[in-house]
Amino acid sequence: MPQSGLAETAATIILKGMLKALFIASVISVSGPQYGPSDEMFEELKSAPSEEAATSTALDIWAAWLESGSAAADLVMERAVEAQSNGELELAHELYDRVIAIQPAYAEAYNRRASVFLLEENLSEALRDVNETLRLEPRHFGAWTGLGRILEELGAKEEALAAYREALKIHPTLEVARAAQSRLKREQNGQGL
Repeated sequence: MPQSGLAETAATIILKGMLKALFIASVISVSGPQYGPSDEMFEELKSAPSEEAATSTALDIWAAWLESGSAAADLVMERAVEAQSNGELELAHELYDRVIAIQPAYAEAYNRRASVFLLEENLSEALRDVNETLRLEPRHFGAWTGLGRILEELGAKEEALAAYREALKIHPTLEVARAAQSRLKREQNGQGL
């Protein structure tokens, strides 16, 4: 076989190998595990027959949001949540930063970091992270509620009310959003607290 024929054969073998690897990778990514809550979970939440059933489904959704698809990110996330629960906000913030560095498309890491920013009264950073959460997971009722709270703090009551309504479209029995919506509607009608 001439030299050019060997080069063509080698190139063909390499190309076929690459195509096979790409095909396998696409099959794995299509059929691999999906992280985060399923559409069915949100349908269950929306149509829950009772507040208890809705709460149970919401807890399942929160648990699914804590799965990033990366064992390393999940481990750091677990430590960050624990640090935040213990009031160690600086450590929690650093750990959420690390999670986002590992998994930049992980909505719950942005949501949790936004909650730290809220506790620190850093509204601009909280708003940025809540917006990123909602860009990545538009059904995140917790982020919609957080957005409502931030907007209220900024004095944007109409926009806050709209955010709480979005949360309630997803999770109709979410008490914090229902209470906020009720309070803001009373204020709009001049009834105050």
